[in-house]
Amino acid sequence: MSVASNWVIDPTHSEVSFKVKHLVISTVTGYFREFEGSAEAETEDFQGAKVKFSAKIDSIDTNQKDRDAHLKSADFFDAENHPNLTFEGHIQGDELVGEISIRGTKKPITLAVDFGGVAGDPYGNTKAGFEISGKLNRKEFGLTWSAVTEAGSVVVSDQVRLLLSVQLVKQA
Repeated sequence: MSVASNWVIDPTHSEVSFKVKHLVISTVTGYFREFEGSAEAETEDFQGAKVKFSAKIDSIDTNQKDRDAHLKSADFFDAENHPNLTFEGHIQGDELVGEISIRGTKKPITLAVDFGGVAGDPYGNTKAGFEISGKLNRKEFGLTWSAVTEAGSVVVSDQVRLLLSVQLVKQA
């Protein structure tokens, strides 16, 4: 019988970002600056590990205050009524499979996961690293604001790429 180990995200060594095409010609990158998550693993390779994650919508940062305010508004995430984005799932092979909830809408999602391994840090902590990526259609979660330029270009694409670099620290 194996014993489960508990891990939590180390926010100082992790990054949660998203990328969206703007005007079809360039990409805007945004970050969630406040997030937390955990994993419960019964194996050293994290296969079958149960994963939970939450990001605060008010922590969105696209390096432009007006755009951030628009993203937090009812046109997009509606942070006032839906303060968090959440995910629950498990690692299966090289995928993170589960359900993501955005703006009160929960949908299944499968993300690619690249397990970087486990290492000890200089302070005696055991760390595990992951690169996680995937995509979703924002409109499926009620983020339906849209605009078209005079020339007919879409201002914001429907597809959003998710990119997470996560370091977990093992709990004693």
